[in-house]
Amino acid sequence: MPSRRVVIDHLAIGVSDLRASRRFYLAALAPLGFGELNEWTEDRHDLAFGPAGFDDFIISTKYPVNGGGHIAFAADSREQVDGFHAAALAAGATDNGAPGIRPGYSPGYYAAFVLDPDGYNVEAVFHEPQD
Repeated sequence: MPSRRVVIDHLAIGVSDLRASRRFYLAALAPLGFGELNEWTEDRHDLAFGPAGFDDFIISTKYPVNGGGHIAFAADSREQVDGFHAAALAAGATDNGAPGIRPGYSPGYYAAFVLDPDGYNVEAVFHEPQD
């Protein structure tokens, strides 16, 4: 099991359409090993996603939507970053940076960026080990 670097216990963002955002995040986060941790019902106001047992990321209609945020999800490999990007685009995201090395960020920074249904900049990043 990969080790987890924990900086923030969990993060909740406001979304305008829980059903649309649910569809997007189910698809986009699956390659990263995240699943939906709540049971879906029509009267829900929020949903949690994460690896089994970790409700790290929450989408909610209880919070205002600002669409100006940036969320970066850790990936365990380049393949996970590529899978995130492909799945997010297939789920209707707008491309905001194809998978690739970003040497200006740090050595071995491999990432991809998309805009979610509310305009949040969502990233998957893999920090390649450096010699």
